[in-house]
Amino acid sequence: MIVWSILMSEHQIRNYINGQWHFSSAASRLDVRNPATAQVLAEVVLSPADEVDAAAQAGQAAFLEWRRVPVAERIQPLFKLKALLEAHLDELARIVTNECGKTYAESAGEIRRGIENVEVACGTPILMQGYNNEDIARGIDEHMFRQPLGVVAAITPFNFPAMIPLWFLPYAVATGNSFILKPSERVPMASERLFDLIDQAGFPPGVLQLVNGGKETVDALLDHPLVRAYSFVGSTPVARYIYRRAAENGKRAQCQGGAKNPVVIMPDAEMDMTTRIMADSAFGCAGQRCLAASVAITVGEARDAFTERIADAAASRKVGYGLDEGVEMGPVISAASKSRIEGLIEQGAREGAGVLVDGRQRAVDGYEDGYFLFPTILMDVPPEGEIAQTEIFGPVLSLMHAATIEDAIRLVNARAYGNMACIFTSDGETARRFRNEAFAGNIGINIGVAAPMAFFPFSGWGESFFGDLHAQARHGVEFYTQTKVVIERWPRHWSRQF
Repeated sequence: MIVWSILMSEHQIRNYINGQWHFSSAASRLDVRNPATAQVLAEVVLSPADEVDAAAQAGQAAFLEWRRVPVAERIQPLFKLKALLEAHLDELARIVTNECGKTYAESAGEIRRGIENVEVACGTPILMQGYNNEDIARGIDEHMFRQPLGVVAAITPFNFPAMIPLWFLPYAVATGNSFILKPSERVPMASERLFDLIDQAGFPPGVLQLVNGGKETVDALLDHPLVRAYSFVGSTPVARYIYRRAAENGKRAQCQGGAKNPVVIMPDAEMDMTTRIMADSAFGCAGQRCLAASVAITVGEARDAFTERIADAAASRKVGYGLDEGVEMGPVISAASKSRIEGLIEQGAREGAGVLVDGRQRAVDGYEDGYFLFPTILMDVPPEGEIAQTEIFGPVLSLMHAATIEDAIRLVNARAYGNMACIFTSDGETARRFRNEAFAGNIGINIGVAAPMAFFPFSGWGESFFGDLHAQARHGVEFYTQTKVVIERWPRHWSRQF
């Protein structure tokens, strides 16, 4: 077991293969930095293909035994893992804040949502049940069973380093697969600590494995003949790449891509509540979440009331190091990300948007080296402009206006992404129409972040998702299993039949 302190001293991140911790032989390494301080926290290796192969081989050997373990026994280590996650929630939240930059409350909330997925996966004995019919013909019965795939892998992003691996991992192993995690090389520390807890939970060697790395590591996973399925969360270009390469290799994949989430604000919305929720949605986690509100579309008379309120909320939001008291928003993940977002703000201004609240060129006292970008609001964003369609993935909210709900829905649907769409209104008929017509897989009614609970699938449409079965709940169970149909006859006396 690795010995951890709350803030952790600088160390090299290890791989976890076949039940053992290993230092990688890779020469390529990256620094892991605290985004609030730019301090180096750790060094992560970019594992080569031979280490991916070692994990895949160990996973295949473990799978052949693990799949025969009764499902009621397979979930027992998950119960232990849930208890360990609960006991170490504070420690994990501090790790996430230090490597990812979000506030402590946001980090703790992320871990709580991850734990919920472990809880739901403990219901796999029910979730993976098949079905049957007796006497489909005289003396013949038919059954459908769900069986595991084999070795499966997940490639996860920087923005939720503790939660997103738990969208996949519990369902994969509960259904009888072995599982390899390749976390983002920007935030490998939470995954390392997670696997330290997994090591204590009692899973057999090879059932769960951790391989750190970059593109070479990902490609080795995608091309390995023993790896049968892939789960991914990240940008749309990478999601499309992984989905295509997996398909070319005859594998199944579920790939969550980017987003440009619109929120419609009707004149009858309760403006004070709406503003608070919208500020949390747009600027929470520094806007670095796939369900962040990125476009607010005011309808009719809602324009002036909402614009004034959201500008005040953005300008007054307290930005700083996520472990400091009272901080409401942390930094973005890297200096490169900050520079990219600032460039997109400038592009929006060139396209004709007004910079109502400008979060650039500001620093946090005591953390001048951090990657801080304060909340920013672009107003009158042209719907035909590139910035209206581009995922900024930062604390930037674009404002648009529509005369009617019909016009607002057209703006909502005039984009390639379909991750989330929300509406704030007091009118049930308007809300019902919106939920029926809006092009998105996750719909919020008077909700700013329409994040499904662990017992519902995390839906996504259009360029926000490539695949058929989403993460979480029954979709997760179905993704990690394949169906087998058995048709059987048991004549009492074969000699009388022939």
